Amino acid sequence: QVQLVESGGGSVQPGGSLRLSCTASGAGLNYWNYHSLGWFRQAPGKERIFVATISGSGRDTEYADSVKGRFTISRDNAKNTVYLQMNDLKPEDTDSYHCAQTAGWGINPIFYEFWGQGTQVTVSS
Repeated sequence: QVQLVESGGGSVQPGGSLRLSCTASGAGLNYWNYHSLGWFRQAPGKERIFVATISGSGRDTEYADSVKGRFTISRDNAKNTVYLQMNDLKPEDTDSYHCAQTAGWGINPIFYEFWGQGTQVTVSS
């Protein structure tokens, strides 16, 4: 069973930075090389919102317009880990951030088969 575990959330002031990590387990050798990993955000009782995604090889990425130029997604397949570097954080970035895995590609959360429990990011002064 695939498992995704996020870490790195916290509370920061506007303009600050955080680096989220998501470590995957429960799959065979080289499995993660063929699966895209994405980050989504979600507020309680609301729908998941796309943030960023990265292909299995790491060559292709896509970002939500709201985070372009501020967030960077990357991955280390040797460590089965995907990262989200978040710079110049704004209060409106506050949410629970979840990583997810898909065998396909896209920004719609329905394409993603496995999800982590999330890590909270709070941006306030």
